[in-house]
Amino acid sequence: MKSFGWLACAVAALSGAMIARAAPPQQAAVNDAAIMGDGMPRLLSDYGFFDDAGAQLPVAGVHPYRLNTPLYSDGAEKLRFVYRAAGTQFGAQGGGLLDLPVGTALIKTFALGEGSERRLIETRVLLHRADGWLALPYLWNDEQTDAQLAVVGARIDLTTPAGQAISYRVPNKNQCKECHGLSGEVVPIGPKARNLSHAWLSRMVADGHLDTMPQDADQLPLWEARESAPLTAAARAYLDVNCAHCHQPGATASNSGLDLRWEQQAPEALGIGKRPVAAGRGAGGHLFDIVPGSPDASILTYRMASPEPGVAMPELGKATVDEEGLTIVRRWIEEMAP
Repeated sequence: MKSFGWLACAVAALSGAMIARAAPPQQAAVNDAAIMGDGMPRLLSDYGFFDDAGAQLPVAGVHPYRLNTPLYSDGAEKLRFVYRAAGTQFGAQGGGLLDLPVGTALIKTFALGEGSERRLIETRVLLHRADGWLALPYLWNDEQTDAQLAVVGARIDLTTPAGQAISYRVPNKNQCKECHGLSGEVVPIGPKARNLSHAWLSRMVADGHLDTMPQDADQLPLWEARESAPLTAAARAYLDVNCAHCHQPGATASNSGLDLRWEQQAPEALGIGKRPVAAGRGAGGHLFDIVPGSPDASILTYRMASPEPGVAMPELGKATVDEEGLTIVRRWIEEMAP
């Protein structure tokens, strides 16, 4: 009987060990308290967004996405992710910004280089808290293992993919408001239904993250396929993404009188035949924002083509001229009937 009891205990112990070994590993979870709490987490890793931060591999529940037409940032690659808190759901609002409930986090990492040469520069997070959105910048360490909160921003000497040496600016916490400010509040810019692919939106609906497919939503053209897209659509998409966050009613450059949003159709609001309101020396001696048929006489393209501080547009987020974007906008103006 003793030997039988010993054998039974051994079998039970072995079975327990096998069950323990067979148990699936516990998945990492995002730190909701870091997103919705009152503080400003010191490290990007405090949020738990990534399984492998250096490789930008997100944990379950953090969803990569890309924009059809992205914002130009000196040729930097941008890796975008969105997270929603449990028990919430994103909402479709036509072609505009998705309804992103409290507990949402938007994550955007800027990188230069490819393959083993890729270097993560900064990660910006937008956190939707009970009292509104909070924008925070994080600067990556040399080891590429984590990023630290950079409330005062930073300057970094870098070389762009085009070979231009620049002083790259990581914005400070307050500068984030200059692009993300609308009617006195901080708001997201990028994840508008019209600038997201149908495939991504459909997948988000199928997985229960988005309530429904957006209705009556135009689609901005893919920037890499802009040559095959209608010229007006490519140019207007570029202006919507790169300029309209400031140049629209209620935004930081609303005093310009320009409204460069995709949905705007009034010629004068787009700058066509409009005299500048507050351009100053940025007008370069030109008389109209856009002169149909003449990009060389247009303030819009004059400022896009300038790298000079105080003249260059956009003012923030880049140090070099976006030659590809400038080319599309110039062609659009050239083809306008005088």
